[in-house]
Amino acid sequence: MMAAAQLEKEMAAFQNLQKDFAKIVQSRTQLESQLKENEMVAKEFDLMKDDATVYKLIGPVLVKQEKVEATSNVKKRIEFITSEIKRLETQIKDLEQKQDAKRAEVMQLQQAYQQQLQANA
Repeated sequence: MMAAAQLEKEMAAFQNLQKDFAKIVQSRTQLESQLKENEMVAKEFDLMKDDATVYKLIGPVLVKQEKVEATSNVKKRIEFITSEIKRLETQIKDLEQKQDAKRAEVMQLQQAYQQQLQANA
């Protein structure tokens, strides 16, 4: 029964697409959380005076850092995270299309397999 083997193969491919999709969605969720966190830090920097003391946690140590440098680092981080989210959004759309196509293919194979079983019965 060639149809059964083909159906199994395509269903496995569909499940792999679903796994990839779930991983990317999880990554996007993590990035969105990091983005919110960094946006909050940027807002705090905006509220601070220019001569305020800023400390950065490096490992177990707090290191003094210039406010300008800290602000710049946070802005760069926000830009990077935003571009990563956009990249993942593109991947998500692509995988959604691939999943839809694979789902339709699997359904056609299931119907053909059912018809083959009924014809043999």
